[in-house]
Amino acid sequence: MQTCPISHLPVTSKHNWKSVPAGADYVKRLEVIGDNIFHHFVESDHPVTLTSMSIDLVHKVLEESGITESPLYLLWNMENISNISFQYKQGINDIIYRSGLDFSVIVFYNIDESCYTIIETFAAMAPNTMTVLLREDYEDAMNTLLEYRSGKAAEMAAEEEVDEETAMKNEFLATIARISWLNMLNQKIFLPTEDSPFFPYFKAIDHMQEDLKAREEMHEKEMQHLKTENEQKLSQKIIQLNAQVELGKKEIQRFEQEKAGLKSRIAAQEMELTRISTAVGEKASTLHQICDQIKGLDIEQSNKQKILEQCHTMIETELTEKRLKTELTVGDSEFLSKLQKKHPNLNQRELRVSLMVKLNYDTREIARSIGISTRGMESIRYRMHRKLNLDKHKSIKTYLSELAAEMV
Repeated sequence: MQTCPISHLPVTSKHNWKSVPAGADYVKRLEVIGDNIFHHFVESDHPVTLTSMSIDLVHKVLEESGITESPLYLLWNMENISNISFQYKQGINDIIYRSGLDFSVIVFYNIDESCYTIIETFAAMAPNTMTVLLREDYEDAMNTLLEYRSGKAAEMAAEEEVDEETAMKNEFLATIARISWLNMLNQKIFLPTEDSPFFPYFKAIDHMQEDLKAREEMHEKEMQHLKTENEQKLSQKIIQLNAQVELGKKEIQRFEQEKAGLKSRIAAQEMELTRISTAVGEKASTLHQICDQIKGLDIEQSNKQKILEQCHTMIETELTEKRLKTELTVGDSEFLSKLQKKHPNLNQRELRVSLMVKLNYDTREIARSIGISTRGMESIRYRMHRKLNLDKHKSIKTYLSELAAEMV
């Protein structure tokens, strides 16, 4: 087992008695010397800034080492520590005032000049039940701690008188620390007599404390103003949201009414389509009968053939008309409405042609439906192409299909 070269006490260490702060490139370790001395040090090959205090690590070592004796002692090796963050200072506050750890004596050693004032401040603000000391190296630190643990050094320290300059320095550092580290803006500032050379320094702290209190009050007022303003904005947004919900309900009600009206119209149109379909069927049947009668007439064959062709054309036109009317849907009506709004220059015949193109009717069927020749249909397509402002490489059918797809 490893032994301390100064105290000759056994040293206990475990591989898991360590802490690696998030984002840091160093390791903090603890080991136990004897039965109640903690030794804290940092493993690093370069200067580091302490970022967070590891109270949990201390409790883990206490639990795993089985230490129950009180008070506790701490040796703190500051080698390779060049700065201490504000967050770490908050951790120091936890050790002093909240952790429940009974550290009687804490001795820092190997202190870099950049951290010296911070450690002096910690020593100055420590409570009377805790002694914080600064020493040069491990040997000096361990010997000092052993003397305090034996009680000899504590008795000597109680008998020693502290000179006024040192006392004022400690009071000054402790006051600054309570304001800076603990945000104690209401602490009573010690003021020496006005003829004291230290009076201006403590008076400056007094003024600073008042200024900070005033600034904090201003901040509180600003925060309260922002809170009130945000609450008002939130209230207004809730009112608007509730109004929007009510408007939505009315829109739904109106939509349902329109839907009911459309259903009624569809039902009426379906009845009308049934009537038209029946009439067209009867008309086509009559035309077929006429064709049969014509076939039996004793007239010139060429005239007979011409009359029959006209009858067949009439039959095909009626059937196309019947199919077109029965195929029409609400979506087709919406399509025609959108096309008319987008291209108001289209006439009724061109709108009808557009619908039939969309429904995949061929040129011959469309021409027959609107009563023109196939050649005449080509002329209509040419005029429509210009009215729709289409590129010469884009067909009317492609354009109308894209327009219908936008409605889906």
